[in-house]
Amino acid sequence: MDGPPQQQVGVRRQELRNAHARSRPESGQGSHLVDQLNVIHKHRGLAVSIFLLIVLAVMLRTYTTTPLYHAQARLMIDMDDERTEPLVGVLNNNQTTYWRDPQVYYQTQYRILTGHEIGRRVVQRLNLARVPEFSGEGAPSTELKRTLSTIASRATAPFAKYFPTSLTRADSATDESEVIGRFLGRVSVDAVPNSRLVDVGFVSADPGFAMLAVNTLADEYVQQNLELRRQNMVSSLAWLSQELVKQQKKVEDSERAMAQYREDQNALSLEERQNIVVARLNQLNDAVTKAKTNRVQKQALYDQVKTLDADVSPDTIPAILQNPYIQAIKTRLAELQRERATLLERYGEKYPEVLKVNASYQDASKQLQTEIAKAVEAIRNDYESAAFEERTLNAELDDQKAAAMDLNRKSVSYTVLERDAKSNRLVYESLLQREKELQVMANSRGNNVSVTDHAERPGAPFVPTPGRDLILAIVAGMVLSLGLVFFVEHLDDTVKSPDDVTGALNLPLLGLAPKVAGGSPLVSSPDVPHEFAEALRALRTSLIFSSGAESTRVIMVTSAQPLEGKTTIACNLALVLAVGGARVLLIDADMRRPGVHRALGLEDSTGLSHVLTGQARMDEACVPVEHPGLLVLRAGLPPPNPSELLGSEAMRTLIEQTKNGRFEWVIVDTPPLLPVTDAVVLSSLVSGVALVVGSETTLRQHVVRAADTLANSGARLIGAVLNRVNFDRNRYYYARYYGYRNRNGYYTSAEKS
Repeated sequence: MDGPPQQQVGVRRQELRNAHARSRPESGQGSHLVDQLNVIHKHRGLAVSIFLLIVLAVMLRTYTTTPLYHAQARLMIDMDDERTEPLVGVLNNNQTTYWRDPQVYYQTQYRILTGHEIGRRVVQRLNLARVPEFSGEGAPSTELKRTLSTIASRATAPFAKYFPTSLTRADSATDESEVIGRFLGRVSVDAVPNSRLVDVGFVSADPGFAMLAVNTLADEYVQQNLELRRQNMVSSLAWLSQELVKQQKKVEDSERAMAQYREDQNALSLEERQNIVVARLNQLNDAVTKAKTNRVQKQALYDQVKTLDADVSPDTIPAILQNPYIQAIKTRLAELQRERATLLERYGEKYPEVLKVNASYQDASKQLQTEIAKAVEAIRNDYESAAFEERTLNAELDDQKAAAMDLNRKSVSYTVLERDAKSNRLVYESLLQREKELQVMANSRGNNVSVTDHAERPGAPFVPTPGRDLILAIVAGMVLSLGLVFFVEHLDDTVKSPDDVTGALNLPLLGLAPKVAGGSPLVSSPDVPHEFAEALRALRTSLIFSSGAESTRVIMVTSAQPLEGKTTIACNLALVLAVGGARVLLIDADMRRPGVHRALGLEDSTGLSHVLTGQARMDEACVPVEHPGLLVLRAGLPPPNPSELLGSEAMRTLIEQTKNGRFEWVIVDTPPLLPVTDAVVLSSLVSGVALVVGSETTLRQHVVRAADTLANSGARLIGAVLNRVNFDRNRYYYARYYGYRNRNGYYTSAEKS
């Protein structure tokens, strides 16, 4: 690869990070099912415990629950006829249709079925005060429940003397109200949809008693309803009888008042069928109309006669001219005139026949004048008679009108009396008809409630159901245990995996260090697991590519909080670098709680504090270990001012000397970043900082604060080391993304060979 060595190292670091990022799921993406299984496997102990606890609790509850049996009877409830109710209702017999809300009626019947009165009837009939289930003694216990009670009583027997003997169960409650309440608490009423059927159920520990109780309840309800209907009818009949007597008296009084009024007012014509006044008035009115018409006709003829001139003969009037007698006389005169003309042609005036004809003609003329005068007089007489008749009829009509008006005034009061009498009679007839209807209904003994199906003895209890309860317990246990596992995982804000380091914390990952039982392991120990040693070698490789190309690289190893294993990582990192052939100096800069000497099995005598205070030289303070390439500068005696010593010019000079000395690597173990400022003071003097993070122990916010503290101090954070990783607990995750399952097999195969 071309270019400066530092640039080559930087390119190599980027390639390693890209390869590492491609091998794991990206931050923010949905996790794989294996990751969820890893969470379950991680908390498998908690999940199994919760699952078993729930299943055990449910099954214990199931097998200690007294079996309960459910018996059911079926009723048919018809809408009750409103006419059977105590009130009379609508008195108009023509109004036979009315609407009632069926829901209100049926809800009322359901409340009656579960009411206190019907409960009292059943309790008294079955004598439930002596039944153990209702007297307060309780239902019979199951065999498992009795066994548990026996075990509990034997276990608490040694402590019985410490408890007063008076603490016993209260006497069984035999009060009737309490027994009724217990009985009704087991009754259920369910309406069958779209029908008039109602299912009545009862629950009991005794199947035979459950059947008996629900059948008794149904029968008592039917009987109570029949008795109630009968009582309603009896009370209605009694009320109707009283009302009929009162109403009959009212009818008699009102009709008697009408008759008395007609008698007192002398007004028999007030009745329509006896009203001769109006009939006479109508007749007179017709007669007056006819008389007036006749008078007008007679007056017109008479006026013609009066208006004739003296030289005009009255016989020109059609009424006179049409008189048959006058017409006969005129015919006779015409014949005599013709006969006289004939005789004159042959004889003279003196001829006897002529004289005879002349005499007859004169007699006929006189007779004609007499008859015309009679006709005129007859016309005048007819007119006067018609006028007189009209005046007479008008007078009679006026008298009749006065009588009619007087009768009309009397009929106002009479109409009030008549209306009252009709109303009283209508009410009386309606009450009489209703009484007859109720008598027929009372004799029929009809009931709108009936039992269609009596309950049968239940063959099996409906609770408990071990099979269903077991399935529900398994499902509930799985759901609750898994939910609790994921809830605990969600609440766990610690750094658990490399993804948390690179994704959530946005820090480069130098490597992993598995958790090893037995304290602080060293790669030089023969008992250390292969995976631990290999993890430190991988960490060494990452550190080589991440720490730059300086001749001497000074690496500070620190952590955010105590007890994260930074000293173990620093010691092992120095060892693997020395084993790899490098010259390494391990400095214990944790002068508050030094731990390097204990990890490597050294005595803590002269160390860094002595060198910085000028009490010893560097070559005197450094001691070798079993590896020839490794020297250790212990912490020395704890000084009163460790932060000042680490930030002093002497410490800066020491770091510069180590950089220009014969060592290739200088590993500095420092105190944690957050509790004290020692590591912050020293971080700006070293080549790079490796931040140790305890897996599943360090909070993410602590790591973020530590990284921010290093960034603010100008230190170069080369990456994080995830320490004490539990591969067994998270085997799915590390097997999926880091191949530790195959590595373990490889280690085992290599060890056998």
